[in-house]
Amino acid sequence: MSLFSILRHHGYVYPACIFLAVCALLPLHISAAELSLPQAQQLALARSRQLSAQDLAISAARDMAVAASQLPDPVFKTGIDNLPVSGPDRGSFTNDFMTMRRIGLMQEITRSDKRHLRAERYERAIDKSQAEKTLSMLGIKRDTAIAWLDRYYSEQMLALANEQLSQARQEIQAADLAYRSGRGSQADLLTARSALALMEDRNSELARRARSARIMLTRWTGETSNDSQSELPAMDDVDLDVNALESTLTHHPQIRIMNRQVDLADTEAKLAEANKKPDWSIEVTYQQRGPAYSNMISVGLSLPLQWDQKNRQQRELSSRLAMADQARAERDEALRAHIAEVSGLLNEWHSKRSRVSRYETELLPLARQRVQASLAAYRGGKSSLGDLLTAQRNQTDMHLQALQLQAETASLWAQLHYLSPSDETKLISSANKE
Repeated sequence: MSLFSILRHHGYVYPACIFLAVCALLPLHISAAELSLPQAQQLALARSRQLSAQDLAISAARDMAVAASQLPDPVFKTGIDNLPVSGPDRGSFTNDFMTMRRIGLMQEITRSDKRHLRAERYERAIDKSQAEKTLSMLGIKRDTAIAWLDRYYSEQMLALANEQLSQARQEIQAADLAYRSGRGSQADLLTARSALALMEDRNSELARRARSARIMLTRWTGETSNDSQSELPAMDDVDLDVNALESTLTHHPQIRIMNRQVDLADTEAKLAEANKKPDWSIEVTYQQRGPAYSNMISVGLSLPLQWDQKNRQQRELSSRLAMADQARAERDEALRAHIAEVSGLLNEWHSKRSRVSRYETELLPLARQRVQASLAAYRGGKSSLGDLLTAQRNQTDMHLQALQLQAETASLWAQLHYLSPSDETKLISSANKE
């Protein structure tokens, strides 16, 4: 019951139009939604430039894999051999029997296993880029969910604060009427005005937070509409077992990326091993001499001499093997860190869920009962208006605290829920892979 009804009950008279005007200011609760969480996530995925960039990286690596599997381009060679620079035949291309105009081709014959490993190196890069894309998709869905939930709860809190602010304005009018009629004290009036100033300040902060939440959601979805959102998704459970986190997080996209990095390092080591066997080149040259002499054809083979394998090829192989071991160690350390982080998030989520339940079943009902008791005491002349206002403000504060706790719990749920790709994300990733 509002203070206007209380004062009417006590015989205070005030214009009915004021009462109707104030009631018209009471805010409505958030209306039916225009933007659901899945819709917001689809919009965010569709407009992401990061996913487009990773698609381009995958396409580039796929093209490089094809190119790396081919033989090197042949080398065109031309020149003049044994051109006289002194004597009577100086500068002549035809008089001296040793002068030849030469044209030829040289082809490096790269071993097939080495070309296969070079292509495989880019294929491993493709696998890594696809894992990075899956991680990016999860990050977009998670961050969009957090932004969506933040907007939802910030607007819920703002609606509650607006309702309290409207109620506080009614209380000031009621206290002013009571003071003017001699039934109330000036202290009650000043208390009501002080409470209104504090509420207006808090309302401004909550309005700023709601605007910031809308801006952040727009950053992901691109939608600037101020329409309200749909109902909350089911957030009562997460598909994680704290006792089986190691096996679960082994398939986490971040760990999959590091697994692909290990595969890439292993391929680099195999390629370094293959480089210990040199590639050879073949060259065919046609040599034209003067009209009095025969033209010639030359055929040659080239083979690099790996005379210092211990300090060149073997050192390269040792380096690549060390880098592969480094990648494995970093992956194992990252897995341990993920296990600890997710365990902490799960613990915090369970704790906050218990607190939310406590607010709903104990603290909020107690606050309502206190308001009812203060109202009964005020009607009976056993307490002041200030006591009643304090009880009402405490109830609203308790409700705001409950909403804040629900928002924090929902954010934790989003972080846990989007640790692993959903079936939809897997399908999108597979389609792009093809």
